[in-house]
Amino acid sequence: MNPDGLIVVDKPGGMTSHDVVARIRRLARTRRVGHGGTLDPMATGVLVIGVGRATRLLTYVIGAGKSYTATIRLGQSMVTDDAEGEVVAATPAGHVPDEAVAAGLAPLTGEIDQVPSAVSAIKIDGQRAYKRVRDGEQVALAARRVTVSRLDLLAIRRLDVPTPTADGTAGTDGLAVVDVDVAVDCSSGTYIRALARDLGAALGVGGHLTALRRTAVGGFTLAEAATLPELEERAPEVVNLGVEAAARRFFPQRTASADEAKVLSHGGPLDPAGITGPYAVFGPEGGLIAIVSDRDGRARAEIVLAPA
Repeated sequence: MNPDGLIVVDKPGGMTSHDVVARIRRLARTRRVGHGGTLDPMATGVLVIGVGRATRLLTYVIGAGKSYTATIRLGQSMVTDDAEGEVVAATPAGHVPDEAVAAGLAPLTGEIDQVPSAVSAIKIDGQRAYKRVRDGEQVALAARRVTVSRLDLLAIRRLDVPTPTADGTAGTDGLAVVDVDVAVDCSSGTYIRALARDLGAALGVGGHLTALRRTAVGGFTLAEAATLPELEERAPEVVNLGVEAAARRFFPQRTASADEAKVLSHGGPLDPAGITGPYAVFGPEGGLIAIVSDRDGRARAEIVLAPA
């Protein structure tokens, strides 16, 4: 029987996160599979997959900080803010100096109020924003407070690309664009596409994302990620981090006595441990019982994970 746990996948480009989940369901021979944070089809890199009981840990994975490497192209604005959309404006960017690019990144660092990309999965009156945009609606999303703790400039490249014509085909005239490679550490909910859009807007030439690779989710990195062909070879034993090991990696820990374990496994509260934020409680034999938080003077289960 395939164990419950997490799989750190190196998602390839051209697949949705749901496509990866569907593949893992087949490989693991179970329907109980989910992912811990969507990656756009264009993006590659770390996608954390939960199997069995570990799907209940994914809400914490989704909320973890993320790290990326990305390429921003200055000189073109896209309806999707990335290379998968249509060009809505093209402005030569060859005159923008390197110093201005570096200076433009500074206001996008720290705690910022970011307007998400209109072509996003955010729901408006029950319908995804991207669906409304594709149906021809104008979508205006409210700004959200996010934290960009690192936005490092890695490289700048200058090149000419074909200028799109009115019918969407490539023209013969060259458009001077600037490709900017960056490394980003950010809070959950940050849109890297929006950083590209906002940098281009600040420099007056427009911008969009041409490449995105997620290098880490919380403590899970590319170093431990498996490709789908590698998982195919291991199937059905695709889990590389059992649910207990995953909880030990992700949370502070507390060991319960036998009596406490019985109470907690039935959803009852324990005496508080004085641990800030959610933490994992293990039984005396090492089995994971629940994810708990101290509140109102008691340690209360957020999710119970003890096997039935």
